[in-house]
Amino acid sequence: MMTEPRQLFSLEGRVALVTGGSRGIGQMIAAGFAAQGARVYIAARNAQACFEAAAALGPNAFAMPADLGTIEGCEQLAGDLREREARLDILVNNAGAAWGAPFADFPEKGWDKVMNLNLKSPFFLIQKLAPLLKAAARPERPAKVINIGSVDGLRLSDWETYSYQASKAALHYLTRVVGARLILDHVHVNAIAPGAFPSKLNQAARDHAETVSASIPARRLGEAEDMAAAAIYLAARSGDYLVGHTLVVDGGVTSARLPGDHRAIDAAALNHT
Repeated sequence: MMTEPRQLFSLEGRVALVTGGSRGIGQMIAAGFAAQGARVYIAARNAQACFEAAAALGPNAFAMPADLGTIEGCEQLAGDLREREARLDILVNNAGAAWGAPFADFPEKGWDKVMNLNLKSPFFLIQKLAPLLKAAARPERPAKVINIGSVDGLRLSDWETYSYQASKAALHYLTRVVGARLILDHVHVNAIAPGAFPSKLNQAARDHAETVSASIPARRLGEAEDMAAAAIYLAARSGDYLVGHTLVVDGGVTSARLPGDHRAIDAAALNHT
């Protein structure tokens, strides 16, 4: 029997964890999940911002401060969640960083910081939370992992953000590799590759919306509803048959723009989640 349309996108009764959920794309996703009925845990390094973001989402949102730049931080977050929940239905790996510098001057710390947070930590957080994900997973209702990549991991950018672009490309492929393993446990792993969404880390989109929009085929920036809808689609019944897929949410930047079309700053490349 066909699932009722409204139930296709419902998250009622599900437990979600969104890293980097206190601002930007993470906050957009956390708000969307809460609106669809999920119990949402928000992880962020800044404890005050974490608690403020959770309070703004209402009684079904909870702050869980954590520094995910290290494996120890991932272990701490997994342990904190185990004390609160017996299962985890949805994990969103959104916490990330970027570093820009000329090729000749690009520092090792700019490489290590970005790779650790954008690539290493998502893998180990999935690993540490796998028991909770498996506890939630059933053939008829799989658990979900959503990795937040970037259009910068799909096509070249003019910006000298070497470790960022490499980390996001690797995260997209890691989504496939881990997805092939965890599907055996009814845990579905997918990714989202955002384009230009205004945030603290994407200051070009935030501060120069008109100029940035001119470089996007859709002629506008991404909005909170665009990101929330994509994440809800993957997290809910609607996304149960997707595995190892990267959903591109960029207004056409990677697929609907002609080569050499540089009418304005390529600000989608600045999307640092």
